[in-house]
Amino acid sequence: MPEKNQTAREIINRDHKVSSPSLTRSFDLVVDHAEGSTIFDVERKSYIDFASSVAVMNIGYNCSKVKQAVCAQMEKMVHCGYSDFYAEEPVKLCEKLCEMTGYEKVFLSNSGTEAVEAAMKLAFWYTRKNSMIAFYRAFHGRTLGALSLTSSKIKHKEHFPSLRVLHSDYAYCYRCPLNLEYPECGISCAKEIERTIFKRELSPKDTAAIVVEPIQGEGGFIVPPPEFHKEIRRICDENDVLMIADEIQSGGFRTGKFMALDNFDVRADIVCMSKSIGGGIPLGATLSSSRIMSWPPGTHANTFGGNLLAAAGGLATLDFMESAKLGEKAIEKGNYLIKRLNELKEKYPIIGDVRGIGLMTGVELVEENKAPAIEKRDIIIKRSLDGGLILLPAGDSVIRFVPPLIIKSSEIDKGLEIFETALGSI
Repeated sequence: MPEKNQTAREIINRDHKVSSPSLTRSFDLVVDHAEGSTIFDVERKSYIDFASSVAVMNIGYNCSKVKQAVCAQMEKMVHCGYSDFYAEEPVKLCEKLCEMTGYEKVFLSNSGTEAVEAAMKLAFWYTRKNSMIAFYRAFHGRTLGALSLTSSKIKHKEHFPSLRVLHSDYAYCYRCPLNLEYPECGISCAKEIERTIFKRELSPKDTAAIVVEPIQGEGGFIVPPPEFHKEIRRICDENDVLMIADEIQSGGFRTGKFMALDNFDVRADIVCMSKSIGGGIPLGATLSSSRIMSWPPGTHANTFGGNLLAAAGGLATLDFMESAKLGEKAIEKGNYLIKRLNELKEKYPIIGDVRGIGLMTGVELVEENKAPAIEKRDIIIKRSLDGGLILLPAGDSVIRFVPPLIIKSSEIDKGLEIFETALGSI
């Protein structure tokens, strides 16, 4: 019998010899297989997954319907070069996305950052303008275009050139960047775009789009007040600027709605989706109206967008999401999770804020003076992993709670027991 973790350590050592060191490995977890909301490592230890493989596995692991669809397509054909030829499976996926969102056109790609790149190019092409506005703490990807929008951590951007993107303050009410109080603030953070940026830094005549996350993900699971996105929409409408919504982490029924922006009764001109819509298979989608997505052949294309396996898996994923009523489950389980986390907040002063919609929930950890408890956050995540619970960080000192939408209440309870044990150890 090998020593505990010997196999895992050997795999990690082999990985370090050949893999790029740019990957952000937070833990020495070597996964082997998974089922539902549980991951098993190579040492046969089980973990309740409150991370959903970075908000990808909304449908849970090992979904039989998705496996059947992908295997059936595998028997027929894996790839066809959808940019050059036609096939029905990608068409059915686009039709399904249009049906679920009300948009009329879809560009298929392989990831979230590709979906963002396509949205940026589309906005530049349609408006004939050369600049954009995004938000501090935003994360939109790491390719150069998407990275220009990203502003969550300085290390993401060091040494890399950027497109012309200006950043403004997001509605982070727990730590208001303007030192104001909601609702007396009048959503002043959004109004700064017109009040300052458009007057002193970037003319709306040069601004193609404002790019926004309905709920900021990597930046700290920040839920803005209801009026924030309405104000962004107004600014766009009155200044002839497009609104791009990055639904990559927040979409796929994670907040109860298929698109999180629907919680705010606001509709974007262009939407970026990925992560959960592929059921674990790389899939990205950029959606818009026929009026906006009217660019001619060759303006934008790719090799693997519309890949037949991804299309089959994505279509099966969307069908399962609807038939299993995952939106209703996200609200039900999310309300329960937030209630339990608020009970822990009353008990443990280190929890400064609990926020979220559905099963997109963040817990911000603080020191006694409300300063971000960064080191303690990282220790709690590590001790939770040791106890059999997978959590991921966000923002400066936030822990994200994004379990699969099919998670059982008993698994939430067990996971919160492990989390509370880790809290108590601090």
